[in-house]
Amino acid sequence: MELKRIFKPRRLAIGIAAVGALSAAVAIALAAQKPGDGPPQKDMAIDAAARKEAVEHAAALLQARYVYADKGATIAAELRKRLQTGRYDGITSADAFAHKLTDELSELSHDKHMELRYFEAAVPETGNGEPSAEEREQELFEMRWMNGGVDSVRRLPGNLGYIEIRAFTRPQVAASRIAAAMGLVAETKGLIIDLRRCHGGDPDTVLQAASYLYDVPTHLNDVYERYTNSTEKRWTGDVTGPRYGVQRKLYLLTSPETISGCEDFAYALQANHRAVIVGETTAGAANGGSPQRLGAHFMMFVPTFRPTNAVTGKDWEGVGVVPDHAVSTNKALEAAQKDLLQALIPVETNPMAKEKLQSALRDL
Repeated sequence: MELKRIFKPRRLAIGIAAVGALSAAVAIALAAQKPGDGPPQKDMAIDAAARKEAVEHAAALLQARYVYADKGATIAAELRKRLQTGRYDGITSADAFAHKLTDELSELSHDKHMELRYFEAAVPETGNGEPSAEEREQELFEMRWMNGGVDSVRRLPGNLGYIEIRAFTRPQVAASRIAAAMGLVAETKGLIIDLRRCHGGDPDTVLQAASYLYDVPTHLNDVYERYTNSTEKRWTGDVTGPRYGVQRKLYLLTSPETISGCEDFAYALQANHRAVIVGETTAGAANGGSPQRLGAHFMMFVPTFRPTNAVTGKDWEGVGVVPDHAVSTNKALEAAQKDLLQALIPVETNPMAKEKLQSALRDL
């Protein structure tokens, strides 16, 4: 099962996504942005035919693909009923129509990945669902522009490693960046990975990044895909850089902006006690899927698969990843540093190293 594409809902973030009929370049470009970034789109007038096309396509997709079959059928029936009773007749703005349907889909599903988007530029019909050469080139540009999602790597006082990840882009770009980051922190006393502004991404890259933090293959979760009625078991695997392993302490920083694939990373490492989570509860968007074309100017993200954690037997949909140490987002890094240093000082046997750790703690 391929789980490759990225799409960013307007409210929160991008989702871990399977291949669908959407420009990959558009998807990755959205991953690089926060809601409201970039130039505003010019609105356009829509008529009854355009509204009907979008609603009918949305209903059909939900009925055929939504991860919960019964709920998908119920939502599809309700959308068709609302269309027939004239609920959308007064909406002539394409942007307002997209916002209205997103609000209703969110209300009906309680699924934070569910969204309908308006695009000023016509959405291409991709035929077999594969992106064109031009789209692949733009996607590659966007991923490189984001440095594969690895925003920064540095050493903090006390020889603590720090990596900020903004997204988990495709492995073809992200793999070398993650390996380089892990190489730079290989000799640190402990590691902090900052996910506070992490907006999701490719689950293969999530798994790859997690693999650096274990010494042996570890079962993280299973992913059930409703459309194919298949389940994939997700284990950590081989890496191309130095493993950080399980012996040193690991802290993950989270916020309400941490979503989707980034929550996947945090939830899995917390569940099997590999990481301590510091910050605020994450967004609570677990169901992954793909963006699908509804017409010339509308697309919808359709959640088609769900993860089940190997330890808890659950996921984080609707509840988020709850931190082990709850502090405000802007204080999470300092709190994690203090906690890590306080844990390292009592067990440090080298007098010079212990003094450096104590000095770093005093300076915070």
